[in-house]
Amino acid sequence: MSGYPDSFPEPKSILITGCSSGIGAMACHRLRGRDWRVFASARSQADVDRLQDAGFEAYRLDYEDADSIRATADAVLERTDGKLNAVFNNGAFAVPAALEDLPTAALRSLFEANFFGWHDLTRQLLPAMRANRSGRIVQCSSVLGLVALKYRGAYTASKFALEAYSDTLRQELAGTGLHVSLIEPGPIATKFTENALANFDRWIGEDGSNSSVYRETYEKQRRRMEAGEPGPFKLGPEAVVKKLIHALEAKRPRARYHVTVPTTVMAVAKRVLPTGLLDRFCIWAADGEK
Repeated sequence: MSGYPDSFPEPKSILITGCSSGIGAMACHRLRGRDWRVFASARSQADVDRLQDAGFEAYRLDYEDADSIRATADAVLERTDGKLNAVFNNGAFAVPAALEDLPTAALRSLFEANFFGWHDLTRQLLPAMRANRSGRIVQCSSVLGLVALKYRGAYTASKFALEAYSDTLRQELAGTGLHVSLIEPGPIATKFTENALANFDRWIGEDGSNSSVYRETYEKQRRRMEAGEPGPFKLGPEAVVKKLIHALEAKRPRARYHVTVPTTVMAVAKRVLPTGLLDRFCIWAADGEK
């Protein structure tokens, strides 16, 4: 395949997380169609069974479960004889609430799923990839890894952490033949909003929201999330997978890939606006979604 690094042996192999639906599911099918050997993973055994029925080599991997991370990493490295070519860290959740309403336990849970588990899996795979002197580590970040929006503080904090982590890892791996790329989507048509609402109910709930000074905001937010109306700039998961393919197959993968107009606009705004104006712009952007 033109553009694919000559140093990668056939068949090309990749481990993808968060494959139950959305971006992960789309990535599995598209890459299999491009002659990749896809190792898929999902949090629930039911989703793993469904992926196996579809012909994928699938494993249960829950970023909040260190044993499942270790078991999956070991199994994939064994089945590839230690020659895994790529990993796509994907799958995260949000708790859409004001920071002062957010229990510390919620923040810990979110960081386990959105950040610490990603680090754990990457560490398990890096020695083998380093030994092969080639490989791609692709991280699914977000526009909220670039700028902060109110009521999204927990998710934003995890993505800011991922951005800094990935930049550092890229520097540390310079010259090893391993490349680290960040994909930064804006609004994508997945189950993300549905899951965010479930996590709001888990950690804030009706009782908590009724006693909050943000009660009216939460009521508006709930109506918007329950409506599930597509935004004017929302794209399908295939837009993310297109960038993933470039990050995996290009001879010179980029450090960052913006997906959707809002990501591009926010990236420019962060570069050119002073902090005060950027805050006002972000407040307007957050309120404009309600």
